[in-house]
Amino acid sequence: MTLRGGDPAEIGGYRLEARLGSGGMGTVFLGRTDSGRPVAIKLIHQQYAADEEFRIRFRQEVAAARRVSGAFTAAVVDAAPDAEQPWMATTYIEGPTLAQRVSTEGPLAGAPLRTLAIGLTEALRDIHRAGVVHRDLKPSNVVLSPEGPRVIDFGISRAADQQTLTMTGRVIGTPPFMSPEQLQDPRGVGPRSDVFSLGTLLVYAATGQGPFDADSPYLSAYQVVHEEPALGPVPALLRAVVEPCLAKEPEGRPTAGELLVRLRDLPTDLGDAAAPAAPARTRDTATQHHPPARDATAPGPDPAAEKPAGGRLRRSWRPVLAAAVAVAAVGGGIAAVTTDGLGSRTDPRDDGRSHSVAAPGVPLPKGFTPWRTTVRGGREDIPDELRCIARGDTLFCGGGGVLATRIRSADGSRVWTRTSPGVPVQGMHLVGATADTVLGYRISDRYPKGEVVALDADNGRERWSAPSGAQSMAVTGRSQDAVLMGSSVVTVDAANTRFEARDARSGRLAWTTPFPAHTQCSPVPAGPHLYAMCAPSAEIDDVEVRHPTLRPLDRASGVPGRPVAVDGPAVPMGVAAGRLVLLQVHLRGPAMAGYEGVARFDPATRRVTYSRLPEPVEGTPGMADGTVYVSGQTGRVTALDPLTGRRKWARQTSVEGASGPVAGLGALYFSSATGRVVALSPHDGTVLWTTGPQADGLTGEQGASPRAAVAGRALVVAAARNTLVAFDTRRPPATG
Repeated sequence: MTLRGGDPAEIGGYRLEARLGSGGMGTVFLGRTDSGRPVAIKLIHQQYAADEEFRIRFRQEVAAARRVSGAFTAAVVDAAPDAEQPWMATTYIEGPTLAQRVSTEGPLAGAPLRTLAIGLTEALRDIHRAGVVHRDLKPSNVVLSPEGPRVIDFGISRAADQQTLTMTGRVIGTPPFMSPEQLQDPRGVGPRSDVFSLGTLLVYAATGQGPFDADSPYLSAYQVVHEEPALGPVPALLRAVVEPCLAKEPEGRPTAGELLVRLRDLPTDLGDAAAPAAPARTRDTATQHHPPARDATAPGPDPAAEKPAGGRLRRSWRPVLAAAVAVAAVGGGIAAVTTDGLGSRTDPRDDGRSHSVAAPGVPLPKGFTPWRTTVRGGREDIPDELRCIARGDTLFCGGGGVLATRIRSADGSRVWTRTSPGVPVQGMHLVGATADTVLGYRISDRYPKGEVVALDADNGRERWSAPSGAQSMAVTGRSQDAVLMGSSVVTVDAANTRFEARDARSGRLAWTTPFPAHTQCSPVPAGPHLYAMCAPSAEIDDVEVRHPTLRPLDRASGVPGRPVAVDGPAVPMGVAAGRLVLLQVHLRGPAMAGYEGVARFDPATRRVTYSRLPEPVEGTPGMADGTVYVSGQTGRVTALDPLTGRRKWARQTSVEGASGPVAGLGALYFSSATGRVVALSPHDGTVLWTTGPQADGLTGEQGASPRAAVAGRALVVAAARNTLVAFDTRRPPATG
């Protein structure tokens, strides 16, 4: 839907492209970030901007959406709830809503129906674990993305521990999908109200009609409170699981976690529902927000003519599920692993519980107890930038207004902290640490581009400093203008004309190497080797690096080798089989849209070989133990073989916007700015455990460097607002 006359051209710096829909509270637009990434922006209607009641609701929506950060919700990218006309931007999820899918193609059946049921229940579990009650689950608030169903619109949600906003004279919700207690006593609504709504959604998905459909919302509301649900057309196996969700009393319903266990025990083929007697419809009155797209949960064979007996049977929760599981076992076995529609597996153990990471013989730091601390920086409005390096029983951290700090890994106590008064360059974190020296970045009036500062590791006193350039992002796609190579630090000078190598402890200049004419360069470490990656200045000025070159640099003298051309743009990742691995960037117009291939530079033959990925992969890249990983904004992690470009595995996780990987103790750790962590098996991506959020942060940042550090058997995670959390990897924090 194109923009209309009177629509804004931009909101909060995001340029607008189209309308996605309009509801009672606001209009949703499709916008773009400066890098070209799409976002969905909800703008409160002007007539409500001065209504304090609606402003309170919108603040609640923003707060709730920020608290919820799972693989099945839309992450908040930005928000201005106190603006003259409030707005919120979230990750844009492409795909039809469940209402659109059922309206155009009919009800779901078989495996797609089971996948939808599991995905929505996982979403509800994550929402409740974050302490949020959604309160408005309905078909137009479920988007069927290619990576699975997503729950959107937290407009009337609330934290489980907050008082419900009093809405005088108004029914807030959609009656056919509301629980009895939501209609009768909104202040008493808890997580099991959402379970009731989920039950109505699954009936709708399976039959095209809700269990309380009527010709008016008033009749629907009466049926919800007083009458039995219409479940006749629902497949018998699913009906046995859904029926307890629709109990009139909340305590008679399962929790989302209990429901998830039962759903996973059902066979892939749930059986088909009979076609509804009347055309599919719903009393879902909200405007749908997302344009139709190819549905990843397309229906299987046409529904069979079988009609299971209808009517609600009064049974308790456990006997109903026992019967369902027994039928499933007779019908061909209980599925242990499901398929997510893109060829990868969804691990049924990803229930948020702890699955121990094997770490035989690896101790915790002496005297360790789980801890949490906040490191205050020079500015309170600095975005998430803190990163840490583990050295024995010590952590050195920097970024986020902190030049560097030394922290005891056992208890989180600080030995010393040096702050930076300026705003750090995006992505500029701690440079590194030797046995006696810590190197960080500082921004100052004297050096607005920044300078590298060396501190005494014992007491934090400054040893030396040197101005540094800040253009490596344009060349390599990464902010890495200074790298530590052994006992030397290699930087780019302030004028962006040459490399400079200094002794890390003394700052003594060892060598300088000028950039080739009309180019700008960045240092690229690759194991024991050092490379210069350069790009034509004209291409950097045009923000279109297409012809970068690589040349080895002698670490002792800085003497460069002959250049080798690389098809760009490309991002250096690390070393595999002695070769420098780069990811080739996929462009959509001038904007980056993921990665489309792998390039390998062999220093022995001075050749670059290429492998094209089967399809572009979007997200934050990283490399560990010879494998490249891309962590998507929606929580999907893809493992790539850098020598062939083939996908090793892909895994959907519940941690959105994660960076990583950090490898250690037989696991890979990916974490987000909220402090959520998922531990995956390097072998096949099996989810070992997942934690809940540790801080109120946004998960929209792409390309972030890893936020975790391994200290013995402990994991230290950096989250938003310079928060650090440490825990035993054998006993990770609970998700809820």
